[in-house]
Amino acid sequence: MNSKRLICASVLVLLAAFLCLAQDKNKGAIKGKVRVERGSAGGVAVILRQEDREIMRTTTDKRGDFVLSHVNPGIYGVTLRKPGLAVGSIEKIEVRGGQTRALGDHLFLKIDEGSIAFIKGSVFSEGGRIVRGVRIELSKIVDESSTQKLDARITDEDGAFVFRLPPEPAKYRVTLKAEGSAPVTQDVAVESAAVYRVSLTLKSNPK
Repeated sequence: MNSKRLICASVLVLLAAFLCLAQDKNKGAIKGKVRVERGSAGGVAVILRQEDREIMRTTTDKRGDFVLSHVNPGIYGVTLRKPGLAVGSIEKIEVRGGQTRALGDHLFLKIDEGSIAFIKGSVFSEGGRIVRGVRIELSKIVDESSTQKLDARITDEDGAFVFRLPPEPAKYRVTLKAEGSAPVTQDVAVESAAVYRVSLTLKSNPK
């Protein structure tokens, strides 16, 4: 009796596997790789749609790779979304049963400048002239006694520098460091996505 039950169970398992395999052959897949202008390519929402109707979605891994599986044959569009990045899309993707449509690594998302904060500044000498090639450091103010170093820039030919930041409220400290000169700092309170401008004056150490 037990043998008959075991045989029946094995047949059912094989039949289910056969049906799944047959079903998979009738469906396709889409794979690709997302690259970004700045930051991590992980966590990008990949939305599969037909016209304006969402069919399914997934997210990219830390390398920017993604796969949309078990897709019915047809013509689709893909939308790519991640906060801080411009929305990307690709249209007229044909999916065929039993095949994987490879989109390659040409999906590139630029920074959405309307959704991030900028600290833009310039460095001048005490005589009012622009100062090129000096180091500007950016730190986040954690509390009254500590800061977290985030990034650094070298002023360009116009004595200017730019930092791109998340739009969330936070306080930052911009520090000018140059050989033979005293460090100069300026605190900036970021409240939302906007441009925050600073001006730093390079001061000589007193003799």
